[in-house]
Amino acid sequence: MSTHFFGLNQRAYEYNRSVGRQEFSGTGFRMPVDMAIGDGDLAYVLNRAYESRTDGIHVTMMTLDEEYVSEFGSYGEGEGQFVWPAAIALDPEGNVYVADEWLNRITIFDKDGRFLSHWGTSGSGDGELDRPAGMAIRDDGTLFLTDSRNHRVQVFSLEGKFIAKFGSFGDGQGQLHLPWGIGLDKDSQVFVADWQNDRVQQFTADGEWQASFGQSGSGVGQFRRPASVCVDDDGDIYVADWGNNRVQALTSYGRFITAMYGDHELSRLGKEKLLSNPDMIRQRALAMAHNPYFDRRLAHPSAVKLDRQGRICVLDTKNARIQVYTKTKEPTLVLP
Repeated sequence: MSTHFFGLNQRAYEYNRSVGRQEFSGTGFRMPVDMAIGDGDLAYVLNRAYESRTDGIHVTMMTLDEEYVSEFGSYGEGEGQFVWPAAIALDPEGNVYVADEWLNRITIFDKDGRFLSHWGTSGSGDGELDRPAGMAIRDDGTLFLTDSRNHRVQVFSLEGKFIAKFGSFGDGQGQLHLPWGIGLDKDSQVFVADWQNDRVQQFTADGEWQASFGQSGSGVGQFRRPASVCVDDDGDIYVADWGNNRVQALTSYGRFITAMYGDHELSRLGKEKLLSNPDMIRQRALAMAHNPYFDRRLAHPSAVKLDRQGRICVLDTKNARIQVYTKTKEPTLVLP
């Protein structure tokens, strides 16, 4: 558990649980790259799998209590299929949107995984896409999309009608270099994980630059290929620091609060898998004897999202699981 003091606020982040296990289908995940969490803490986990095992490409529906619901989607270029799925988001009605980097399109499903439609065209013009990598949908149905290789953010209606764009290639204020994740705060401020520039940038909903947080490195408040960003109701910012294998928490002004490196304990589904495989139990025990942190730490977290309870949910990509943290706060006067 990590606790840091700033002014009148104490924040404490405590590991709560892990969800999922390594599987190509069914009750687990395989190289998950993004997730969206809906009502009833139902998580839609987007599995990219491997090019050599395309049978693992799909969306898994599982609650944060590890109740498996279903899966949908498959590898391919047809309706409801993906090649390089990269991002997933839910609209106010619970419909599911999946961005595909290879096909440069957005595919839409209903909340149960039934295909509805898709839209998107390759290119660099207004409304055209080149490697869409992150999505966030506002309560009014406006969709914000990181158009990665066009180094910009584009804004669409849910039906794919182009509304606006902002950002351009570079490392200056408001410029982007291969942006990945994107998140909105309660006031519709837009936060972009500026992947190649190793920082997070904040914009208004109209695309006006507000602030930049971070720089390249592995120290406090530094990033190495940030992949995802979200903001809680207190304004605290959470960044999946992909290359540093951690999640960093920042204040609304970008000041460092703490870092979460992973505290995994076996989930129920993980225990069930181990109990069915004695060789795996022996291998795990041997690895833990040599390294007490074996299997606990995050490995290339690619998404950080909030559930309806405000818990911080970290998609631990290489370990194929979700690690969940809770935040508590108490008023504390800190004297100089």
